[in-house]
Amino acid sequence: MNTEAVSRYLINWLQEKVTAADCKGLILGISGGIDSAVAAALAKQAFPNNCMGLIMPCESSSQDLQDGLLLVEKLDISYHIVNLDDTYHAFLKEIGYAVDLPEAGARLIRANVKPRLRMTTLYYVAQVHQYMVLGTSNKSEITVGYSTKYGDSGVDLQVLGDLRKEQIYELARYLNIPEPLITKAPSAGLWGGQTDEGEMGFSYRELDDYIRTGEGASELVARVQTMFDRSAHKRKVPPVAVLPVGLGE
Repeated sequence: MNTEAVSRYLINWLQEKVTAADCKGLILGISGGIDSAVAAALAKQAFPNNCMGLIMPCESSSQDLQDGLLLVEKLDISYHIVNLDDTYHAFLKEIGYAVDLPEAGARLIRANVKPRLRMTTLYYVAQVHQYMVLGTSNKSEITVGYSTKYGDSGVDLQVLGDLRKEQIYELARYLNIPEPLITKAPSAGLWGGQTDEGEMGFSYRELDDYIRTGEGASELVARVQTMFDRSAHKRKVPPVAVLPVGLGE
């Protein structure tokens, strides 16, 4: 991959999309991971004076906070820390009065609240500054639906959406992302010890090879195809019930 040409193209793309929307700049969540780091570096180059990062701890590890701070300081990005711990716990307490959480899947159901709180926070600040919300999902994640609907997938622009995870690493090195963010295990930070690959059940290398070649071990292909089919709704806008001609008149 020609990292210089790809970087230049994506920076121009961001500028065009923001300008077309009559907005002033970009805002994104800084997780301490490689994807948000690469997206932030591109956003900073696209809008040097109108780029903001929000670091939003929500039962997060202290290492993620440190890595997020390392990034914004390295890139010289305007940022704020918005701690969502109390908001998260207050929400779970209140919603607990209305619904009994099932035993099966309880951890994931609770964890999915976190990216949705972050999405709400990003759009609140974005509206104040007339910014667009920049997503950080890559092609590998989008293919298997590895995201929270109306959480980390609730954005205006997906600048990394056509790049496999392996290509994100290439861009990260070209953009001089701090080494600790490149070498750490990819994680959505949903709970302690959680990793992307552990939750998906296969490595990014295996997934990327399959996306690139269409080939892979039979079990991998079957699992990826199942995840792709089940997550189709995440890659589409909500369907509209279109009335037959004459029915709504």
